[in-house]
Amino acid sequence: MTSYTLYGAEVSYFTGKARAYLDWRGADYEEKPATQEVYKTLILPNVGWPVIPVATMPDGTVVQDTADIMQAVEARESASPPAWPAGPLQRFVSELLHLYGDEWLVIPAMHYRWNYNEDWAYGEFGALSAPQLSPQEQYELGRKNGARFKGALPILGVSDATIPGIEKSYKSFLAEFSAHLGEHPYLLGAHPSLADFAFYGPLYAHLYRDPESGKLMQRLAPEVWDWVERMRAGGQTPGGDLIGSDAIPATLEPILARQMREQLPAIERTEKLFADWAASAEPGARVPRALGDIPIEIEGHMGPAKARSFPLWRLQAALDVYNDMEEKDRSRADALLERIGGSGLKTFKLPARLKRENCQVVLA
Repeated sequence: MTSYTLYGAEVSYFTGKARAYLDWRGADYEEKPATQEVYKTLILPNVGWPVIPVATMPDGTVVQDTADIMQAVEARESASPPAWPAGPLQRFVSELLHLYGDEWLVIPAMHYRWNYNEDWAYGEFGALSAPQLSPQEQYELGRKNGARFKGALPILGVSDATIPGIEKSYKSFLAEFSAHLGEHPYLLGAHPSLADFAFYGPLYAHLYRDPESGKLMQRLAPEVWDWVERMRAGGQTPGGDLIGSDAIPATLEPILARQMREQLPAIERTEKLFADWAASAEPGARVPRALGDIPIEIEGHMGPAKARSFPLWRLQAALDVYNDMEEKDRSRADALLERIGGSGLKTFKLPARLKRENCQVVLA
């Protein structure tokens, strides 16, 4: 009997992240497609809205959100090495890159899918939802089902104003990640960890697998293509370990600096809107998925976006690691933050704590 079941899709960003973790962990699981029937009978009754991936645990518990799925499996498997690095600085950086992979690489991932691979994506969505239909019927259904995903582009900040910056930033990111992979097989050493799984979601499910963006990755960044292939094969490196002495490789600093330049200002603007909302909200109140409008700037190109609240939840996890550090470890973290342009995180505080409850982010 299979211990875990993962409901998702090959075309899905976050299913890719969860699958990569489960494969690396060696968990006994079965993956099933999230068909219309699965949404109707499992996902909507237990989660409340249409989202993937969703996983069931051995006791039948339904878990949504990739980090929650990973934490639930980690607790049950008690295997080594852990997905979350044990060293405080590596754990802090892995949480920062978790935030970047989940909540910022989504911008180029969605741009390239819907502005370069749209027709292909419709066919994929239709085949997932109704495998019994003809290809043309699947395409038409995919257009209907895919409309809400394409509709997320302005929410994320993808527009004529920002697209030149998005493409320039993504290509520069590929170069930076390629340089890192020339020194280390994974983000923090010789085996995958949390940050690798977060990066794999966009880099596999959208930017490797979608035809046009896949050609771009293979041409510009064969080292990243090879990393995706290694992760896809389970990321197994017998005897491999993370870099010793809780060190952060210098080759990651350009990527972290990009995150601080691009993502951190958007989060700071979002935090101000969150503070206004939280001032009159009660504990347990569900945090709106979008808190208003903000500008984002990528490689000198500015445009409008929605102030998405979920990045605050991901950032809170990183700040919790930072605030729990002993003085010697925090000094090392502070030095890193200064080098990458992230000194603002040393004093960054959310106006209210967040927690997950019934598959929602709410005020603690």
